Amino acid sequence: MAVVFEKPHALTDAVLHYCPGCPHGIVHRLVAEAIDELGIEGKTIGIAPVGCSVMAYDYFRCDMVEAAHGRAPAVATGIKRCMPDNVVFTYQGDGDLASIGLCETVSTACRGENITIIFINNAIYGMTGGQMAPTSLLGQVTQTSPYGRDPKTQGYPIKICELLSTLDAPAYLERVTVTDVKNVKNAKRAIKKAFQNQIEGKGFSLVEVLSACPTNWGMTPTDALQWVTDKMVPVYPLGCFRDKE
Repeated sequence: MAVVFEKPHALTDAVLHYCPGCPHGIVHRLVAEAIDELGIEGKTIGIAPVGCSVMAYDYFRCDMVEAAHGRAPAVATGIKRCMPDNVVFTYQGDGDLASIGLCETVSTACRGENITIIFINNAIYGMTGGQMAPTSLLGQVTQTSPYGRDPKTQGYPIKICELLSTLDAPAYLERVTVTDVKNVKNAKRAIKKAFQNQIEGKGFSLVEVLSACPTNWGMTPTDALQWVTDKMVPVYPLGCFRDKE
């Protein structure tokens, strides 16, 4: 009998620790599929952040390095400059990338470092209990914004793709989601393209994935995916913000 669907080789057999309904598992698979299809597992180095995906080193068969909170782009820069023939990627959440690591993110993009960043935006701090993140929506209720995010005191959501698109150096910036089959396929295309860009030496690539957090949002997985579509996408429109061909 022909095998038509199987686990990517670049994923280990470890059981994922993520909450039920969390899309991290979907995105992990897409990253692993891209690594498999490009044949780069043996030359790929991933950077695990601090956050829900802190144990990503258990899930990918490629070499992995753990970075301090927010410092994954800086670590990736050092590794890539020392080992330019390797494919280097970071896998970061919004608290890691857009808050404590915002300076590293912007500086790395400004330099046009030839690395790939996979950015998971679920509009909340997931691992630490659901505090407001830089990407939390206006009016969104979190542990630290119990009356909803108020722009007068807590500012506006940070839109990473739009912010980085004001810089000259980035080669590729795209925002996707994984709420349904069509969008999962599109996310896979974007992630693979980001890796291919690095292989071709085009420079800095970032793929932002709008994701759900059913546990901290207090929703069922199905309702959480619908919330991404109904609430997040209008604030964070999907699409390509930069593509230097």
